[in-house]
Amino acid sequence: MKPKYKRILLKLSGESLAGDDKHGINFDTVMSYCKAIKKCADLGVQVAIVVGGGNFWRGRQNGNMDRTRADHIGMLATVMNALSVADVLEQLGLDVRVQTAISMQAVAEPYIRNRAVRHLEKGRVVVFGCGTGNPFFSTDTAASLRAAEIDAEIILKATMVDGVYDSDPKQNPDAKKYDNVSFTEILSQDLRVMDGTAASLCKDCNIPILVFSLEDPENIVRAVCGEDVGTFVTKDKN
Repeated sequence: MKPKYKRILLKLSGESLAGDDKHGINFDTVMSYCKAIKKCADLGVQVAIVVGGGNFWRGRQNGNMDRTRADHIGMLATVMNALSVADVLEQLGLDVRVQTAISMQAVAEPYIRNRAVRHLEKGRVVVFGCGTGNPFFSTDTAASLRAAEIDAEIILKATMVDGVYDSDPKQNPDAKKYDNVSFTEILSQDLRVMDGTAASLCKDCNIPILVFSLEDPENIVRAVCGEDVGTFVTKDKN
């Protein structure tokens, strides 16, 4: 197999790390993802990862809590996930660094763009925690921001759905799946691939996104090698 991309940013949702448990971390599930990530690294691909925190905490569902504080708790949830992913990758023999947008030097490096790039150049996997470090911004926005900062060629958004649909396929059996869709369509039709801030940033920076299912973890490797495994989100034609 030959990789299509040299440097990628993989976005893993917190929910995906819970597997069938629906909450917390299912390490068998995480191991299956990490084995696929190792295959990508063994192909010479530079891998950066942004993890969500929804398997532990979803601040927007806690309506009585101050939004800023709720988002800070969510950022801490992403650190637990980042450390867990890093640990499993290390068990598989990979060299890994965790960087967090909020300083917590006892457990991770602070996020420094040049240091992250240097780690990638040395073949290390870099896992980013704490989102952007700011409330009111999702981990999808963090993925877009980090991808732009490290000059990633593409964002691989691994989800529990096999692509982008015109409506929720779980609610509408007649939902239409897109093979390709533009950022303008994502925003104008409110397709909910990611929040508007993340989509706008990717559009401005011309960073394509591939949305695909994690039901088969090998899809990560297929995506890296350019196979047709989901929906491409790209800048408008013309």
